[in-house]
Amino acid sequence: MQTKNKLKIFNDPIYGFITIPNALIFDLIEHKYFQRLRRISQMGLAYLVYPGANHTRFHHALGCMHLMQKAVQVLRFKGVDISFDEENALYIAILLHDIGHGPFSHAMEHSIVNGVSHEHISLKFMEVLNTEFNGSLTRAIQMFKGEYPRPFMCALISSQFDMDRADYLKRDSFYTGVAEGNINSDRLITMLNVVNDELVVEEKGIYSIEKFLMARRLMYWQVYLHKTGIVAEQLLMRVLQRAKELTLQGVYLEATKPLKFFLENDIQIDNFTNEKLDTFSKLDDYDIVIAMKTWQYHDDFVLKNLCEMLINRQLLKVKLKKNPIKVEKLQEHSEKLMAEYNISKKEADYFVFTGSISNQAYEQNSQPINVLFQSGKIQNVVKASDQLSLKALSKPVTKYYICYPKDKM
Repeated sequence: MQTKNKLKIFNDPIYGFITIPNALIFDLIEHKYFQRLRRISQMGLAYLVYPGANHTRFHHALGCMHLMQKAVQVLRFKGVDISFDEENALYIAILLHDIGHGPFSHAMEHSIVNGVSHEHISLKFMEVLNTEFNGSLTRAIQMFKGEYPRPFMCALISSQFDMDRADYLKRDSFYTGVAEGNINSDRLITMLNVVNDELVVEEKGIYSIEKFLMARRLMYWQVYLHKTGIVAEQLLMRVLQRAKELTLQGVYLEATKPLKFFLENDIQIDNFTNEKLDTFSKLDDYDIVIAMKTWQYHDDFVLKNLCEMLINRQLLKVKLKKNPIKVEKLQEHSEKLMAEYNISKKEADYFVFTGSISNQAYEQNSQPINVLFQSGKIQNVVKASDQLSLKALSKPVTKYYICYPKDKM
């Protein structure tokens, strides 16, 4: 009987060849739940700003696994004890850390599911896969939840310097063409070490960490919090909110079966069963795009215009301010829209709104990045660095935005 070769190699534009370490990892990658990530955009609607940003969560997950392989190799070389089972759990946890993302990554969390985060859905997927794979993911789930007794392993999966951030900064920088985000992940990983089961960065790597934190700050302002990207994501959330509102009122909307299910039902954490999870697994970016292409011809003024804006990239005007937007300014735009199109205040609120964005590259008191000096002293990177800029990076900066239609919708 011919057996399938499961030690495959992927050719990645960032790192070159990525190897699958064993058959279990291969089977997880082959699973339909993971393959769905090929149809989930890594950066949501950022391609409306940066045309090259069309990479997927699938790319990112494989890249994270590759960096984790490097981290394990480096730490073992430095004498850190990592068993085969722990190594495998690290690969599984980082591979599946984003498996719970919905269409366009974050938009669905704030619209047609009620307060169910992608982290919660990722955990649900891992628990279902653990049953299917006879308990092989138990240790990985512990690490993902931050409950494994060796903290450095949890930190490699989720912390202020983890393999997730090490990949997405470099990858998103590459695909957007924003050079400021291009970090040296090889150098950063080579400088990792472990003291008393806590992850540290060796003194020689302090400048690389400074560069990493600065790159994160710049990528958030230039890419993740770009004002055009913000208004596009807000519009998508409002498309889904309006579609759900109309559906619950009995208005017929054409949609794929999985999307229709989430429009018709109130989905919350306490009723997010395995059956609903399986329906969620059939939902991806294409369901939303197909729906918007159909809904742009609907009779409903709000749904029609919101969809047309996104499909044709005729977005709302957006302005960023240092101070909160005055209520009078919001009312002025709202009343103008209501008068021009004879619509209600509730309908106008879909097109005229305000909000805030915040950027904090480093949190000193939350899982700090610690630097190990040659003397054996361990210190928070902000205190260890001679760069005053790191203190500034640890302070949150908040900006406020207002969105409203241009002259004609």
